[in-house]
Parts: sequence; C-alpha cells; structure tokens
Amino acid sequence: MLGVRLRSLGSRLIWLAALAAAAWVGASAASAQSYPNRVIRIIHGFAPGGAADTLSRIMSEGLSKQLGQNVIVEAKPGAGGNIGSEAVAKAEPDGYTLGLVTGGHAISGALYNDLRFQPVDSFQMISTIVYYALVVAVRSDFSARTLGELIATAKANPGTLSFGSVGFGSTHHLAGELLKKSAGIDMVHVPYRGDSQAIGALLSGDVPVIVGTTVLLAPQIESGTVRGLAVTSSTRSALLPNVPSAAEAGLKDFDVRTWAGLLAPKGTPPEIVAQLNRAVQASLADPAIKSKLEAAVGGEARGSTPAEMHDLVASEIVKWRALIEAANIPKI
Repeated sequence: MLGVRLRSLGSRLIWLAALAAAAWVGASAASAQSYPNRVIRIIHGFAPGGAADTLSRIMSEGLSKQLGQNVIVEAKPGAGGNIGSEAVAKAEPDGYTLGLVTGGHAISGALYNDLRFQPVDSFQMISTIVYYALVVAVRSDFSARTLGELIATAKANPGTLSFGSVGFGSTHHLAGELLKKSAGIDMVHVPYRGDSQAIGALLSGDVPVIVGTTVLLAPQIESGTVRGLAVTSSTRSALLPNVPSAAEAGLKDFDVRTWAGLLAPKGTPPEIVAQLNRAVQASLADPAIKSKLEAAVGGEARGSTPAEMHDLVASEIVKWRALIEAANIPKI
C-alpha cells in the first residue's frame, strides 16, 4: 500500500515539474515575443566622450530605430573596461542590458588573473560592429622618417627608446609589444591615462614614439606636427591614406586591428539574441549609421553572427596570452 502511494506521489511530482517547465517555457516565449517593451541600456567600461562612448551612442541610435524603443548609454569606466563588463555579466539576461566591448575585452581574458567574470562564458555574443587599426607615430622633428628607420634606430640603441600608449594592458600597449617582437627590437613602454595624455607626451617630447588611435592622431598628422610611420594593419587606413601599412613598411606578419562589438549576459533567450543581431545588421546597413561608425574610429563597420564574435574573442585571448607570456608582461 505504501509503495502504491509513493509511486502515485512520484508521478504527481513529475507531472507538476513538467507543468512548471511548460509554464516557464511559455512565459519565456511570451516575453521574447513582446520584446522589447521598455528602455534598453548599453553599458560600456570607458570614459564618457571616448571612442567606446561614441560608438555606443551611434549604435543606440541605430538600435532604437530598428527596435522601436529608446536605447540609452551608461558609462561605467575603470579597470580597462572590466567594471562595465562585470556589470553586464551580472545583469538580468532579459535583453534589456547590453554591453559594448572592444578588443581590450579579449586582452583582459589573457592578462587578468582575478576577473569576476569570464570574457567568453559569462556572455552571449551578439555581433561585432566595427574594426579599426592603430598608428605608430613620432613627432615631426624625430630623426626616423619611416618605420624601417625607427627599427634601425632602436636596434642601434637597444632599450633607450620608449613608446607611449593609452595604458598598461591596452590594445595599444600590446600592439607596441608585438612590434618589438616582430622587429626584434627593445623599447620601453610608458603607459598613460588615455589618448589625450599619450598624445600630449609625444608632442612635449616626453616619449619619442606612441602607438595611438588613428582618428585622434589624424589632425596632428595632417597638420605636420606628428608623422605617422605605419598603421598597425596589413592594409592602409581610409582615414590616413598617406600612411603606409605595416606590411608596406616591412613587417609582413604584423597585423593588429582592434574592434568593438555588442554582447549580452549569459542566458539571454536565443530569440532575443537573434532579434538583436538582426537589428545590428540592419543598423550597419543604414548608410548614415555606417558612416558615423567608420568616421568615429577611422575603421570599417562590419557585423558578424554571434558564433563568429564568440570565436573572435576566444581566439584573441589565445593570441594575446601567447604574446604576454613571450614578452614577460606581468599578469594583474
């Protein structure tokens, strides 16, 4: 008799569990069908007014148009963008909190020992939005007029030249480290707090070389106060058509392009991720949005599938980890 009652109770529990699961699936599907019905946030981890902030605001314009809802931008700067990424990772996975990350997101996965999120596994990737190169630059009165001459000077004076970047662990910093490795030279890295400080240090003569952002250095290069020696990609930048590519300057295997993309917290429903991806692709197909994105960073607006962005982040973590270990850069 007791066995019959236990079997009956077990069957009822299974039935109730199945009913609850069906209700959850139904609620989730209904939520996805009604999405979006309120304001969406894009969080980024950098200072207001910078490249990430500008890209976020341009994308908020495009997504708002495509989704029919207001999309606002929230900056949570600090720790190389990681404070913003952590906020996204811990947000409700309902499609109403998105994150804009840059190539530094993958570098964090290679450089930091104590991140409170996983750069790949804590997120659902949505799409890349833009790719862009950096530029190796010197002041106009510096002796080296080409990248080859800079390399020759560095080889003749190992450890005496320095190069500035926007900060330790930035894409700019690691591009400089990769330049050192590829060219077989030794230069000392000097980190600054952002592009403006790094450019100021170059102009004042505190450092002879910087690896900088093309869109911010373009005015100085065009005016003749700064000389661009090479962009850090295998092809020229449309923003700096007179500056040779790294390949043209003699570094055949040197290609560093950073990127920006959108992601959501892990667990965001697949239907919502697909809807967001479609909205990103439609935004990038809008000539006005596309031109604004490309002008903001001097790069190429280009989307991806969620899987392609996932693979990009994962592969870049592997690439930068190998460089960090080879260059003996201390992990944080």
